[in-house]
Amino acid sequence: MSVQKQHGGELSDEEFRKFTLYCNQSNNYHDDTKRAQILGQHGEDVRISPGAIVRIKDNQIGKKSYIGLYSYVNGDIQIGENVLIGPHANIVGSNHLFNPADDFFSARTDEVSGKVIIEDGVWLTGGVTVTPGCHIGKCALICANSVVTKDIPAYAIAAGTPANVIGSIDPKTGEYHWFNKGKNND
Repeated sequence: MSVQKQHGGELSDEEFRKFTLYCNQSNNYHDDTKRAQILGQHGEDVRISPGAIVRIKDNQIGKKSYIGLYSYVNGDIQIGENVLIGPHANIVGSNHLFNPADDFFSARTDEVSGKVIIEDGVWLTGGVTVTPGCHIGKCALICANSVVTKDIPAYAIAAGTPANVIGSIDPKTGEYHWFNKGKNND
């Protein structure tokens, strides 16, 4: 059954115009919080930007967290409080597995091994991908376009493909400490 039929029938041209503008241009506090509520995320000040696809269980996003423009969040994902997810992020909580009986990727990982946990205060900057089964610790910073393939500790700064810890954040001062910054790594 189509979504339109499931929720009251075909849209008029005017309704479709409004809906399209709402989905693509309404990036503001009121619309982002309303979008989160419609998608089943009822925590205080949870915001979901236009174009984001969020297919997770209800109330899996902690209060005051934000999912950026055109991000994709799918599977068993637990997002803590005060988490910032930049635009074009991909967070997937399950995976396809090769099934020799079928000779293609028809099987799925179980929810336990594929679950992604993003703790409070994490910042995933633009273009970050988090693969199934990863746990990102409290207040970690994942740099732009990084691909997280393993657990990241609390207060770490990680970058790259695959993401590696390249620094840390002092939880008392907020100061960034970079490992090997300025050293010749030949």
